[in-house]
Amino acid sequence: MRSLFVLILLAGTGVGLIYPWAMSNFSGREIGTWRVYEQGRFRPLTVSLKGRDAPVRVLVDLTARAERIVSQQRTVLTLTAATNGRTVLASTLRFNHVDNPRQASPQLPDKIFRDEAGLIATVIPGAYVFTVGPGDAEDIPMRAVDLVLRSGVGEIDSRARPIGFSLMAVGLIGFLLSLRSGGGRPENPNSQPPPPRWGRGPK
Repeated sequence: MRSLFVLILLAGTGVGLIYPWAMSNFSGREIGTWRVYEQGRFRPLTVSLKGRDAPVRVLVDLTARAERIVSQQRTVLTLTAATNGRTVLASTLRFNHVDNPRQASPQLPDKIFRDEAGLIATVIPGAYVFTVGPGDAEDIPMRAVDLVLRSGVGEIDSRARPIGFSLMAVGLIGFLLSLRSGGGRPENPNSQPPPPRWGRGPK
């Protein structure tokens, strides 16, 4: 029974965490990566997109000298994307849910934190202007910010995370209960010394 709950816990982790992460980071193909912040300066980026690129997932990589981003629910960065004078994406980025940032370099203490800005579902061929700027979070030791665009990405099923988290909860609770109930099992009778025998022993 204990192994069943472990399998449920692993299945929930796969559905609720690994599947959305893999769809966001590896589905489709990468259009490109561009540096939009360096040496204390933000600069807008213009990218030419084609209709066949849709849908386009917009990701932002933040390089900072930190083990994790503690923004206290404040916005670290803002991002907008516009074409033909029309805003097609507006997002706020906090980066505080990134538990395992990538190492920028073995020689440097900097870490790379990735957050998703959103999805451009329909692409009208033309030039898209991406503008990244600072939020209201303070004391974030930013080194660089990169914009990553991926085309033809798969859509994440909105039911995946709730179902995955539910399975994780069932598996974890069941596993802990099985550990508690396992302590009441009867002892092996062979582990006890034999009872004393009455009467005279053998001659």
